[in-house]
Amino acid sequence: MKPDQLELLTTVSAPALSPDGSRAVFAASHPSFDADSGVGQLWILEPGADGSGSAPRRLTRGSSDAAPRFSPDGRIIAFLRPDEKGRMQLAIVDARGGEPRLVTNRHLGVSGFTFSPDSRRVAFTSRTPAEGRYGTVEGIAAGAEDPRRITGFKYRFNGLGFGNDKRAGIHLLELPDLDAEPFIQPVGRAAKAAADAAGGQAETPTGEFPPARLITPADRDCTNPEFGPDGAHVYFTAALHEGADRDLRSLIHRVRVAGLDTSGTGGPEVEPVAGTATGSTAYDGVRFSRDGSSLFLLGSELGESGIDFVARSGAIHVLAADAIGSEQPRRLTDPETVDYTENDALVPFGTDGIAALARVRGASEVHVISATGGTETLVSGHLEVGGVAEEAGVVVLSYSDPTTPGEIGIPANGGVKALTDFAAGLREQTRIAVPRELEVESADGYPVHGWMFLPEGPGPHPVLLNIHGGPYAQYGWGYFDEAQVYARAGYAVLQCNPRGSASYGRAHGLAIKEAMGTVDLQDVLAFLDGAIASEPMLDGARTGVLGGSYGGYLTAWTIAHEHRFAAAIVERGYLDPLSFTGTSDIGWFFSEEYTGRDVAATLAQSPMAKVSQVRTPTLVLHSEEDYRCPLEQAQRYYVELLRHGVEAEFLLFPGENHELSRGGTPWHRRQRFEAILEWWGRYLPVDAQAGNDDGAPMAASA
Repeated sequence: MKPDQLELLTTVSAPALSPDGSRAVFAASHPSFDADSGVGQLWILEPGADGSGSAPRRLTRGSSDAAPRFSPDGRIIAFLRPDEKGRMQLAIVDARGGEPRLVTNRHLGVSGFTFSPDSRRVAFTSRTPAEGRYGTVEGIAAGAEDPRRITGFKYRFNGLGFGNDKRAGIHLLELPDLDAEPFIQPVGRAAKAAADAAGGQAETPTGEFPPARLITPADRDCTNPEFGPDGAHVYFTAALHEGADRDLRSLIHRVRVAGLDTSGTGGPEVEPVAGTATGSTAYDGVRFSRDGSSLFLLGSELGESGIDFVARSGAIHVLAADAIGSEQPRRLTDPETVDYTENDALVPFGTDGIAALARVRGASEVHVISATGGTETLVSGHLEVGGVAEEAGVVVLSYSDPTTPGEIGIPANGGVKALTDFAAGLREQTRIAVPRELEVESADGYPVHGWMFLPEGPGPHPVLLNIHGGPYAQYGWGYFDEAQVYARAGYAVLQCNPRGSASYGRAHGLAIKEAMGTVDLQDVLAFLDGAIASEPMLDGARTGVLGGSYGGYLTAWTIAHEHRFAAAIVERGYLDPLSFTGTSDIGWFFSEEYTGRDVAATLAQSPMAKVSQVRTPTLVLHSEEDYRCPLEQAQRYYVELLRHGVEAEFLLFPGENHELSRGGTPWHRRQRFEAILEWWGRYLPVDAQAGNDDGAPMAASA
């Protein structure tokens, strides 16, 4: 694909099923240059037990509808929809169809929600701004707000900004009757009469939005609400323990909401359910089995310090419902070998189990796990699963594979049978470079797993070595726009998961702790050499290297030690571990856990300390509001390149954060791609016939 074809990339949300499994609802969205944002609506289909149900149809026509869920009685679909100010609010619609209704009017919007078992209440997550901040007082702009008093480590977050003055809380809402007469805002004489009746306390009467009550502590972030089986309690994730500002532990708590009036004030009493302030496990993602007998949780070990996070994988834990309050959860899965970290939510499956997503060698597997620890692999193969749902024996899931950014499907023969075809336009207007799996030996014999994307044309082709971020992350089998854009332009693209990456067991991820820039550098260079040796279509004399975040780190480290590359791109890089501490939103723990606490040893792993060794022309690419890898990392690195006579440019995107390449505005994403291709065209030009510059679609590679 070309940069101006970003609008062809349709992705889908995790699906939700009606209680009888007959209908599946999901959101489908794509970048829009007209809106300069993502746009999307809800879709619905009948999956059928064998995938032979109805074709999908559009259910709503909003601009950015997202995150749909059926109520337990199947009568309502709730979802998130932006209001006239662009704030995501909770909306409900009759599951049979009709006009959606917004039921919240939160100043900073709503981010998540869950239904009560009787379908009459919703618990939702929303941030509440401190008085005088974020436009709560008319006439006080951001630059005129009161000073912020900072007292701990956790106060600013990438993509959010300052967080302590807009805490996330759980709110309880009684849902209105969808069949009731719509609210009509009084005007004129009626409005005056209502105001007079209220003693002049209100200019106009209200009633459009039902009242909601905060049920969690107002001074801490509380997220991920889940009702208990009887609806009497809401369970949630929070760090309420003493010293929570100095560790990464998150615990599970609950509040009793049975009989609670949403129009009241003050939060109910909170009690802990799972985890302790001195324990070594952080818990998240609580879900009950359908029979109510077991409480499943996602947990990650953090060591005695509470911040020993390097290469820690998520594991599934369970707590018997009748032991809540008297016992701690027990671990069901082995985090040394299986990783369940990337679960937005555990999903009830059958009567007494749950479904969870596992990261395995760059792919996703759907595992069904029982309360006794039995595990069955439901789906595996060359794909990445985004979400799964099960009701009445029917299973649907959202996924991406090498040929589509997102579809809905059902399990079939261990893989997936597609129920949608949102990638039809993408296939019609482009040809997809299908990745070729490759494994090579590193210098010490260690296997390095990855993929090769070949462009159309006779070759040999110039080669781009693309390095992922994290570092405890992975490249995988899902459709990847970056590889497609570079291949369309005539470049062979190499991507691998060197030591330090996720999905190959903890030992693989732990290999670079206090040894960054050692075996990881060795692995990516070995993968480059192995690919060139195995594929005559690759031109080993014409190579470039690029990466973002940790990939930016390893790119900068590579060009300080290896001078074979024609050019490099260092994007949103982690470039100076010393200054990262104190400037990054995760700097207070991240750097020292990865590079160690000895200054000399840290400098021995720092690209900034080795910048004088760089000879490669380098484009430094960054976003102004990146709080993960702060702007100063890029600024200082760029200046040092110039000071040492390196050809360098600095491309800075306003209004974007660390997620520019994945979630930035469409125009900025397009401009980023165009700048990257211009850079490679300058220092690593493609033959005029390569890339099929006549505009015809590119042929798929084997």
